[in-house]
Amino acid sequence: MLAPEQIWWKPLHRHEKTWLIVAFVWCLVLTAMMLIWFAKGNQNVPTVTYTTTPEQYKATVDAFVEKYKVDEINGVPVVAAPPGSDIYLLGRQWQWYPILKLEEGATYNLHVSSLDVQHGFSLQPVNLNLQVLPGYDYVATITPTTSGEFGIVCNEYCLIGHHTMLGTMLVE
Repeated sequence: MLAPEQIWWKPLHRHEKTWLIVAFVWCLVLTAMMLIWFAKGNQNVPTVTYTTTPEQYKATVDAFVEKYKVDEINGVPVVAAPPGSDIYLLGRQWQWYPILKLEEGATYNLHVSSLDVQHGFSLQPVNLNLQVLPGYDYVATITPTTSGEFGIVCNEYCLIGHHTMLGTMLVE
């Protein structure tokens, strides 16, 4: 076999240089857009996170349910808190607890936490997504804009009953 020439590459042609510059500039533009979109785009859920223990959070949810329970569906309490208040949702294998009943156009502070493992909170068909971990209380400010029944789905695999982990949010 023969050894390659000393200079085996050929200098870039003018067109190749142009396309490399275009690609590099486009990469810079997209990188800048990610930062601008993160800072200025309104796509991020406004959340605050607090540390808690599963026991403390369960006690808070139980007190919330006891105070605002209005009905029960299939053994799960339906809770209707006043507009502007804090509402609590608990994820545990394999259930979202309780069923929340909200008013259209009212703003709420939605608290979400888990008692056992990581869960994914996905409000459908709105496509609001949060990661829910035990030991953390995630607070998202929400304002329902349409009435109806919304499904809450766990979108993070939480062991064998994951596919049955469904919840409900009612907006009137």
